[in-house]
Amino acid sequence: MKDSKAIVIFGEILIDEFPDQAVVGGAPFNVARTLGYFDCAPLMISRVGQDANAGLIRTDMQRFKLATDGLQVDQQHPTGRVRVTQQDAHDKTSHRFEILNEQAYDYIDSAQAMHSRLMACPDHDTGIFYFGTLAQRSACSRQCLHHLLESSKATKYLDLNLRAMQYSLTTIEQSLQFADILKVNEEELQILAELYLGLPKQVTPQPLADADIASHAAALIDMFDLQAVITTLGERGYAYLDKAGRFLRNADEKTDIVVVDTVGGGDAFSAIFLLGMQRGWPLTVSLQRAHQFAAAICGVRGAVASDAGFYEQWQARWNTETHRAGVTA
Repeated sequence: MKDSKAIVIFGEILIDEFPDQAVVGGAPFNVARTLGYFDCAPLMISRVGQDANAGLIRTDMQRFKLATDGLQVDQQHPTGRVRVTQQDAHDKTSHRFEILNEQAYDYIDSAQAMHSRLMACPDHDTGIFYFGTLAQRSACSRQCLHHLLESSKATKYLDLNLRAMQYSLTTIEQSLQFADILKVNEEELQILAELYLGLPKQVTPQPLADADIASHAAALIDMFDLQAVITTLGERGYAYLDKAGRFLRNADEKTDIVVVDTVGGGDAFSAIFLLGMQRGWPLTVSLQRAHQFAAAICGVRGAVASDAGFYEQWQARWNTETHRAGVTA
């Protein structure tokens, strides 16, 4: 289903190198691929090298029905790579990421990006702009992103995605100033609370109570003039607070999903939430579907499913819900 509300996604496309296989990844690309499967036709703006890994990415873009209009080619720098290791063989949620420096996505060209955005999404001011922080670690891509954000009136969705040693406090603050909707995980919310709300740093972070999540989110909304803050809480679900003071928390829901890894769970949540924005789902429906889909992604290896049937079953499920409740699928 294609909608007139354009979605532009900016950031890294890379290869996650697991001990037993190489998987195409990058948080923005994970979001783009999921949206592409559901016929949202997002414009992915990124940069790859001239190497075999770039070929893997182009194949994936074709498989997920993504146009390559926003994909730049770098003559000097390689396609991004991340070495992924599992720190504890008994804990499938524990991973170590070694993010390599001087990669193609660090050099996204501003003129090329603006041209592709204007050509592919001339009506983007009524759409959605997704961005994170990793691609902002270099001055070139950061300046490109700022140019795009400053020239767009689209709803700006910031998925903070903080990676150790890959961001600065300036990057965080500038990103928050641009954002309309902020999506963080629980640890990131605690980091922001320490940075901006004067809370002491916790040596051993503990799960936040709902009241603390709401108060932290409310303070950030006020400080950065945000429309809403979404906090993902792993197996505990999500919490949502908007500028009007509406606080939404998922109901307890048992699942029989066996966790394979948690890579891409947050990206899956963002993708389905943005899908709901594009399709006009009620907010509560978007949040619940995002949570359920993200949980299911944790049951497959990597950030997206390799089997098209995985996505088909979700569309069929939403279609069934549509007939029952009159919600657009």
